[in-house]
Formats: sequence, C-alpha cells, structure tokens
Amino acid sequence: MSLFEHTYDLWLENHITREKNPRVRELLQNGLGHGTVEFLRSIWYPAVGNLDHLYPEHEVRDFNNGYRYLDLAYRPGGAKGCIEIHGYRSHARDIEVSRFKDLCMKQALLVLDDWIFLPIAYLSIKDDPGVTVRLVLAFVGKFLSTTLPGELNWAESETVRFGRRLMRPFTPQELSTHLQLTDRHTRTILLELVKKNRIDVASGSLRYRTFRLPK
Repeated sequence: MSLFEHTYDLWLENHITREKNPRVRELLQNGLGHGTVEFLRSIWYPAVGNLDHLYPEHEVRDFNNGYRYLDLAYRPGGAKGCIEIHGYRSHARDIEVSRFKDLCMKQALLVLDDWIFLPIAYLSIKDDPGVTVRLVLAFVGKFLSTTLPGELNWAESETVRFGRRLMRPFTPQELSTHLQLTDRHTRTILLELVKKNRIDVASGSLRYRTFRLPK
C-alpha cells in the first residue's frame, strides 16, 4: 500500500466515522468518484503533501434553500473553498440541458455565497498535470495564513509555505519540482524573496545552491 493510499483510507474513514448527516455518510460509504480520487492521488497529494482541511461530499445550502454536494470542500480556518471535478462524458458531451443548467446555477450560487470555486477537468488531470498542480497551488495560496504579507504572489507565498513545511535548507531544483516551474523561473522567485528578506541563502556564494527560511 502506498503512502497516499494509506493516508486516503484513514482520511475517508475518519470522515465516515464523524459524519452525522445520514445522506452524506451514505455518499461517503459508497466511495468517492474516480475523478476525485485521481485528482487527490495525482495532483493534490503530491503538491500539498496532505489531505488536511478537505471535506468530501460536503453539503451546503444554497440561496434557493436547496442542498448541494461539493466534490471537495477546502475549509482551513472555516474558509470556503470548493473543488469540483468535471468528467468529459458527464459534463460536456452527453449532459442533458436541465443538468447543464443546474450545474451553472450551482456554481453561480456558490460564488454568490463567497465560495472560491476551482473547477478541474478530468482530462486536465491526465493531460496537463503540471498546469493543474499550479492551479492547485494558486488556489491553496488564497487560504494561506494572514501572517504572510499581501505583496507576495502565489508562487512566492507557496515558496514560503514550502520552506515552512520542510524546516530545512532546500535546493532550487526541489522547489522547481514542487511548483512545476522551470529552474530559471524558480531561481527568479527565490532571488526576489531574498531581496524581500523572506528567504535566506543557506549555501553558495557566486551561485546560490540552497535556501532556507530566516532563523
């Protein structure tokens, strides 16, 4: 069993055990959709490193007093983040008109209720994983602690978060892999953070080899 599978099984079982809503518990016991599991396995877990603050089949009430079920709700500190996985067959080619209208209404109502909405196409998980990872990191960056200064963009904020999680010096190559950006772009981000005193050089003089958070 892989580390992801072990983490996923514990995470899902914990939600099933703690869920008091019979409808949501039934949905969880039936298992998550293939697209949602693949998104967690291939995109979210490698990028973020955990499944913390994620709530599967999360129930919300919309402005029409109806119930909606989100593929994944991301709620650090009670924030409102919604991730929906859209399969090509069910959401584009064979979808009925009434279902299409309902999906559009669902997204509109969530946005009006101050949810940050992130739709992910299943084909993007398979065909464009690097782009999808960057979308996820930018999405997570919107929920970073307010202790991070507002002038940092998503890549800079994620670099600081990456350093906090590692708690050790890291190389530009490690960060490049994490951010799914080129080595040149990654070094530009690191140098900018050094200028802003958010990252320190850990080793190297003419060419910096490793970086770390300020002590």
